Amino acid sequence: MGRRRKPAPGARPIHGWLVVDKPSGISSAAVVARVRKALNAAKAGHGGTLDPLATGVLPVALGEATKTVSYVMSGEKTYRFTLRWGEARTTEDAEGEVTATSEVRPERQEIEAALGDFVGEISQVPPIFSAIKVKGRRAYKLARGENRFELPPRLVTIRDLKLLRILDPDHAEFEVICGKGVYIRSLARDLAARLGTLGHVAQLRRTRVHPFTEDMAISLDKLVALGHSAAQLELLLPVETALDDIPALALTENQAEALRKGRAVQVFRTDKSEPSSQMSEGTVVCAMTRGKLVALARVEHGEIRPVRVLNL
Repeated sequence: MGRRRKPAPGARPIHGWLVVDKPSGISSAAVVARVRKALNAAKAGHGGTLDPLATGVLPVALGEATKTVSYVMSGEKTYRFTLRWGEARTTEDAEGEVTATSEVRPERQEIEAALGDFVGEISQVPPIFSAIKVKGRRAYKLARGENRFELPPRLVTIRDLKLLRILDPDHAEFEVICGKGVYIRSLARDLAARLGTLGHVAQLRRTRVHPFTEDMAISLDKLVALGHSAAQLELLLPVETALDDIPALALTENQAEALRKGRAVQVFRTDKSEPSSQMSEGTVVCAMTRGKLVALARVEHGEIRPVRVLNL
């Protein structure tokens, strides 16, 4: 989400999601700034950073949608990437300097045989050029200053990894479906190492950030060109789009008002034959009234307690 900024004078309270097709050569934060300016929106953030080199799906949250960003960032993502064999680079992508080379080029059968080692819960060391904090400082800043340090491995989940095509002896294209915290640059580096060579990400495109997909996206240039027009707002997706896998619970207006004031609400009967009473402890629900999202709330002892109240 980045640093909070005060709304510009006259900024509009716009609530919802825009799916931007991020171009290469610009940071995710810069995309958000351009979207915010183009719509004159009071508040904006994004649902998961893409490296400047990368392109593709960047969900931008506006207004009250920023309160649902964590649910998007923790969701599954799909990437297509091109791996360049035979070169290690400082940043582990095409923006870095070459640090070592190898003449080894793996064959299709070797590549496909190795992919299974990277599916499931795996241990992965993040790139040193990353936003992970090391003693309070971003790793990429330390790396730029040529500080020597190591990042500890962490467990991440990859649901699927497949070879799409071999472009030429030096390049192969892959698709990966993964959970939160996976670094595609690290995956490319480790896959190359597993095959006895070196490698880095030459191209990277994100095609999905659950539930936002490539076909929902609009180019940044087109969005900016629309100006402060009604056409921009027609592209806006509802705040609850980010919460499509969270169960909805209908409330009365009085119950909704209590939640808005931060109070717990008794909504479940103690009778175990009542279907709603079977909702498990700790479940997060979308509390709704008259078709409008009131709050994200958690089930606790037969009540729901507000987690994030939305002012829509």
